[in-house]
Amino acid sequence: MSTLRGSAEPQWSRQASPSATIARNVASRYLVIGIDALIGLVVLPFNVHHLGQAAWGLWMLTTSISAYFTVIDLGYGGAITRFVAKYRARQEPQGINEITSTLFVVFVGLGAAAYGLFVLAAFNVQDLINVSPEQIGTARILLLIAGIQVAVGLPFGVFGGVVNGFQRYDVNNLVSIATSIAVAAVNVALLLLGYGLVSVVLATTSVRIASNFVYRRNAYRVFPLLSVRPSLFRKSRLQEVSGFSVYSAVMDWSNRLNFATDMIIIGAFLSPTAVALWAVPRRLADLTRSLTNQFNSVLLPVVVESDVRNQTDRLRDLLIHGTRLSLFLVVPVAMGLFLMAGPLIGRWVGPSFADSVPIAQILALVVIVRVGIAPASVVLNGAGRHRLLACASAGIALTNLALSLWWIRRYGLPGQALATLIPLTLVTVFLVFPAACRRADVRVSQAFRQAVWPVIWPLPVMIAVVIALRAALPMTVPTILFSAACGAICYAAVFATFAIAPLERARYRDQLFAATRWRRPAQPVAAPAPHCPTEVI
Repeated sequence: MSTLRGSAEPQWSRQASPSATIARNVASRYLVIGIDALIGLVVLPFNVHHLGQAAWGLWMLTTSISAYFTVIDLGYGGAITRFVAKYRARQEPQGINEITSTLFVVFVGLGAAAYGLFVLAAFNVQDLINVSPEQIGTARILLLIAGIQVAVGLPFGVFGGVVNGFQRYDVNNLVSIATSIAVAAVNVALLLLGYGLVSVVLATTSVRIASNFVYRRNAYRVFPLLSVRPSLFRKSRLQEVSGFSVYSAVMDWSNRLNFATDMIIIGAFLSPTAVALWAVPRRLADLTRSLTNQFNSVLLPVVVESDVRNQTDRLRDLLIHGTRLSLFLVVPVAMGLFLMAGPLIGRWVGPSFADSVPIAQILALVVIVRVGIAPASVVLNGAGRHRLLACASAGIALTNLALSLWWIRRYGLPGQALATLIPLTLVTVFLVFPAACRRADVRVSQAFRQAVWPVIWPLPVMIAVVIALRAALPMTVPTILFSAACGAICYAAVFATFAIAPLERARYRDQLFAATRWRRPAQPVAAPAPHCPTEVI
């Protein structure tokens, strides 16, 4: 196997230290979130002003319909990163090339099928959404344009999965940032020039389609041995990936059922006013999760690599320290929302949304459970326990649906929120977390003592600080945020000083210093010759 300058490690698998890699990936993801939020803050009112409320609402409605068509990937989209990381850890270029080529061919077929569904939806749009007769033609065109983006994006998603499988999420994130800025610039320019909705959507969709070729280029730069060709399609590889993708699809569909159907149920059994009362705390909960869950989104390739190399001690570290860090990130933010939900919602949207406060508090607890259990879910998903995780996800979703249909009639919106919290908490605490502990070869009691308890016991300090400031200060949006921030800072100080041992504190400090060096991973200039894998798992 050829190496660079006599190094014993293959050049194609070299990278920065794990802490620096994770820090770079997470930081770039937060940069994406910040820039997208800033763009949305500026462009949204601009679009409403220039297009009008009806045209802008039609755009958002067709966009929301398009989002549901992504389930046609049948779970293969979630399998790309896992299998690229697996064969990268084995140092088998041929395995990567056959997997990506096979999935590319599959996605071409799925993309064609997806566009067929878009065409069907476009010519029956009046039966899908409530639009006026004069909007039917525009809605039809918008769906046909959106269908092109989905159909093209499916096969090109293979290249993004290659980059992620090599733990270079930052590369994809930078492309995402550039694309968002370009789309916003084209959007604004065309509206200023007097163009209408169809022209804007066509132009911005063209920019997004063009960005796919940048993802493709980056995949070949990250892995120069990459070769995606239809001739490398292998039925055995499709069977191999399908053994995972079917469970990935179950998890994806379960998450959508669990967290994306609430408004449909509320709209069916209650009223549009109830939907509005739910939408406000739902947005706050989604923002809290988005701000605190980015660490978990980059762990899958690391878990897969550790599993392939039988590094159980590394899996144990990922589970314990990942759970501790996830809870440390989410608990103060979500508890700040829990404690300040009343004044925050009252100042933000007015006293008429007082019934949203208990919903926001319950959903804040949901976020804590979802983010806190995420490392355990990633360990199961990446280390061969995806079947159990899929069954657990389906069980949570079906129980949530049953309880929602039962409790929303008796208890209204709080019943809907509790129907989400209770099955999620019970299944994750008593099934998912213990299963992850078994896979990482650590006792549940030990994992709880090392990962969960250090994050829980400093909470009374935060609660006392926030309640005191809430009573002492006038409640405006700045003082609400200030009070929550002060509580979070005190919580973090107690955690760092007393909740973790000095050796672990020193370890975190050293890893933080290593991560802030931001060394760029060595680019491959020499690589091993491709060889066929000896077995298919």
